[in-house]
This record gives sequence, structure tokens and C-alpha cells, in this order.
Amino acid sequence: MFEHHTGAGVPAHLGVTRNGKDINFAVVVRDGKDCSLLLYEKGSSTVAAELPFTEEMRFGDIYAMEISGLPAKEYEYNYRIHGEVVQDPYAVRLTGREAWGVRPEGPHGLRGVLQSDHFSWKGDRPLMLPYEACVLYMTHVRGFTRDASSGVRRPGTFAGIREKIPYLRDLGITQLELMPVYEFAEYEEAKASKKHMPVRRVDTDRINYWGYGDACFFAPKASYSASGDPVRELKELVRELHRNGLELILEFYFPERTSPYLIRDCICYWVSEYHIDGVHVNCRGTLLEDLALDPRLSGIKIMSEYFPLEQIYEPGYEPAYRRLAEYNDGFLERARRFLRGDEDMLGQVAYDMRRNPPLQAVVNYMAYHNGFTLMDAVSYDVKHNEANGEEDRDGTACNYSCNYGEEGPAAGRKLKKLRRRQLRNAFLLILLSQGVPAIYGGDEMGNSQQGNNNVWCQDNETAWIQWSRTKADRDLRNFVREAIRYRKESPVFGRRREYEGKDRLSRGMPDLSYHGKKAWYGEFEDHSRQMGILYAGCYTGTDTCYVVYNMHMIAHELALPTLPRGERWHVAADTGREPEAFYRKGEEPLLEDQKMIKVEPRTIMILAGKKDETD
Repeated sequence: MFEHHTGAGVPAHLGVTRNGKDINFAVVVRDGKDCSLLLYEKGSSTVAAELPFTEEMRFGDIYAMEISGLPAKEYEYNYRIHGEVVQDPYAVRLTGREAWGVRPEGPHGLRGVLQSDHFSWKGDRPLMLPYEACVLYMTHVRGFTRDASSGVRRPGTFAGIREKIPYLRDLGITQLELMPVYEFAEYEEAKASKKHMPVRRVDTDRINYWGYGDACFFAPKASYSASGDPVRELKELVRELHRNGLELILEFYFPERTSPYLIRDCICYWVSEYHIDGVHVNCRGTLLEDLALDPRLSGIKIMSEYFPLEQIYEPGYEPAYRRLAEYNDGFLERARRFLRGDEDMLGQVAYDMRRNPPLQAVVNYMAYHNGFTLMDAVSYDVKHNEANGEEDRDGTACNYSCNYGEEGPAAGRKLKKLRRRQLRNAFLLILLSQGVPAIYGGDEMGNSQQGNNNVWCQDNETAWIQWSRTKADRDLRNFVREAIRYRKESPVFGRRREYEGKDRLSRGMPDLSYHGKKAWYGEFEDHSRQMGILYAGCYTGTDTCYVVYNMHMIAHELALPTLPRGERWHVAADTGREPEAFYRKGEEPLLEDQKMIKVEPRTIMILAGKKDETD
């Protein structure tokens, strides 16, 4: 055992901190419970020393101990609080959970690591991309590359994601959002059934695949590391993402009882230590206000389902750099209902597609981990969660989906074609909206979960992305790539400011307008399922763009607004055209009829106003 000296430490910084040769341990212990520090020789679950905290080391609800002479590289640690062995909630790295799905042995099997090796960032900094330039891709570290079809050398790890950076770049992604990457227990012990519970609890242990629940929020997950060093591997991933122009957003799920001080400390730590570009948090109320106003977080993005903007910004203030973004949960519902042809959705979807407030961005998505994939949303009428062991009672029953006549995978050519078209329509609903488009990982290649809309306990092929194996998968991926490219090259989409629907520059037409059977007259009756949206190019210095939507099961004719002199309408894209819905730039065909256009059932077309070369 090492020679050491202990004394009262500093309570200001929770967790383990170093001051020269001294190491400070600070931990929250409520209700006056006794506490001691447990030390283990590296790699051993046997307690080598137990050092009790004394009253002199107590500062309110914090115990703080300073140790001199402790060789940090040779030891690991835990705490014993009121007889129970617990891990430090501020531990920045844990050992004992390196193998996925394997429980640590005994109460001492999981331990905190005192010191990590130095990492050179080589000048790396968060990218601070404007939201209007972002295309978000949401995925799960393990599920993204775990399947053999991913073709990576180190599947299911941070390193596996790094191997897929060229794929993300080629697709046009600028933001990668990862579900929890911190140390959570990926196993859930069986619980006895209770008659009053709406969902039957199974009597067998299950995997917590998603990672929500209690966790050590400061420590990257060891089983997501191929090298055995999750700290270094995650930092290498962040640095490589930044080199390739991609931001990293991390999702944090904090249980309700989590201390707000821990939440703030945790996010600030990840920002400073891992150079992440933003966080997606499930916080509410005053805590969101605190995060938004914390000067330590002024350079990163903060995403959540709601922000109390009136508490964060003074009236009339507009930030130079929008950091906040609202996850628009309602977009999924309204866009899916519009896609399947529900009545009374046109006006709501039109509003969603235009919405782009000055104080916060809006993240629009049509699929998320908690629900159907896009492929399943056009293939299943009802959920199929039998494999979860809860008699199909779990998961939401309302998915706003449609199978178009056949539950599950399509056998007929006609049905397959319809579903392919609906998938292309769905992506355009996302990508042609003014908010930040968010793609659920695998949707761009038609990934299915076989109708399971709650794969939280499915660590298998159901939850893993099945990488494109068919021509249809590749065609869809190519379409998504072209749609993203079109959005980026068209300044009318992804604007910094919201369209006003006014001719504020006196250009002869408003910046945005709606059209129906008659030009300049939008038809938003309950039964309408078709509309045209005109984006005036004179406001952005580009071609005028006219997008026509028909989600009805029959064809409709829509009026074509008159273009400025010398310009004529050309077809830039047509979701009914296979396999390539987008025309190459400069090869867009001229419309014969410049007054009206017939839009086929369940079709979106993009028209571009271009100068007539013959004039």
C-alpha cells in the first residue's frame, strides 16, 4: 500500500480533481449518512484501502477529502455510503463494463478510473454551424454499424461511426446526433408483475438498448469502444467529424430526480472536455433557462422540446447566433397525416413548413427512435411489438401510418412503387421545410423494424440498421442525397429569417405565396389535399421556386403563377419519376403548358423559373 496523507478537501468541484500531487475527492452525501472512499489496485475488484470521511471533511451535504501521495494511474475507486457501494456520479471514466450486456461481478465490479491519458486536439474547436446550414442525422452508436451489412471493421463502436464519416459526408449530413453515449446499465433486471400496471412486466431480464435511465453521465460508455479506451476513441471521433465539417450533438436523458447542478456541470464538462457542438436534453422550465443563459455554453447548440423564450430573451432582442432549437414533435404527426391524405391537414402543414422563428430554430422530423421508421410508417397500420415480451401493449398505438392495403412488406410491384413514392414524398416534406431537417438513421435506405415501434429492448437485427442491399434501397439513398443537395443549393430553403408572405421589397410578388386551382388563391378547405407554394427568387438572388403538393389519391390541376418576363417554368424534380426524381442542373425540361400543371396522385413536384434561352 502506498504512503499517503489525508485531510479536508475542497468541496467546490465535485468528482475527482488534481492539484499537483494532491488528489481531491468530493461527493454529495445527503441526510448526514456516513461515507468512505474505497480504493482498488488497477484491474482488481478487491478493496485495497477504505478511507472514511470525517466531520472535518464535511461541508453541508458534500464530503471532500484531499489525498497526498496517491499514484492515480495505479488505483481505481468507489464510495461506500451508508453501507452501500456506489459509483461516483461525477466519474469521468468507469471500468468493469467493457463488454456489452455483461453485468459487472459483485458490488465492486464497476469502478471509477482516476486518470485518463492526455489527448491532443490539434487546434480542434466546435464548428458553430448556423442552423440554416444544418441537416441532422439521428442514430444509435451500437445500432448504426452493429449489423454485418455495415461493412465496418469495428462494428457497434465509436470507431465504427468514424469509418462511416465518408458515407455521412456523401449523403450531405452536417450534424450527427447520437443517443446516450454515457455509461448506462444496458441490462434491466426482471420485475414482478403487478395487476394495476397497464403493461405486464416480464419475468426475464432484458437489454436496455436505448440507454435511458440512471447512469454515470460524465463517463463515455466503455462497451462502445473498440480500443478499450472510450475517452480517447470518442475524442478521436469528434475531431474527425469536425475535420469533415460535421457537428456532433449528444442526447442526454436525465431522470426527474437528477440534481440540476449535476446537469449543468455535466453538459459543461462534455463541452469543454469533448468539444461537442451541442446537446439534446429533456429538461424543462427554469433549468432550460439556466442552460440557455450559462456563459460556458454560449458557443454550443441546445435542443429540447420547449424553451421558455420569454424568460431567456428580453423583448425585441434577437441573438446574432441562434443556439436554441425546438424539437418540433408536432411536425411528425401533421406531416404523416398529410402524407397519407387525411383531411384538414393542409393549413397546418403549410404553417409547419414555413415556421422559422428568430429566437430559436425548429427541428423537423418524421421518424424517431420512439416510433415507426419511415419505411414502417408506409408499411404498417398497427404496431407489432410482440417480441418485446409485453403482449404488444407497449409503444404508442397511434403512429399516423398507413399500409396502403397490405400489412408488412409489399409483395406486389404496384404497392412497392406506391410506398417508394411515399417515402420520397416524406423526405421532401422534411427537406423543403424551413426548419432544420432531421433524418432518422437508416430511413434514407428504407430500413425497417418489422413494425416494432418501441425497440428499446431489442439489441438485434430489429433495432440495428440493415444497410442497403437492394437496388430500391440504393435508389432511395440516391434520392435523399439529391434532395439534400438541392436544399443546400437553393437559398429559398433553410433561410435565417421566416418568410413574411409580403412584398416588403416591392418586387412585384411576396416572398412566399400559396396557390390552388387559381394562381394566388390558396385552397385550405378541410377536403383539400393539394397546394402550390411559390418562393420568390428575387428575394434570394436565385431561381424562383414553385413546389406543388398533391397527397390525394386522384390527380389535380394547379395554376402556375406568372413569372417575370423572360422566365419560364421547368421541372426540377418529380417524386413520381423513377428511379431519378431530380433532373440534372441545366437539364430541367420545359413545361409545355405555362398556365396549369397536372399533378399525379401522391406526388410532389419542384418547378424552377428559369430564363428562356430563346428570348
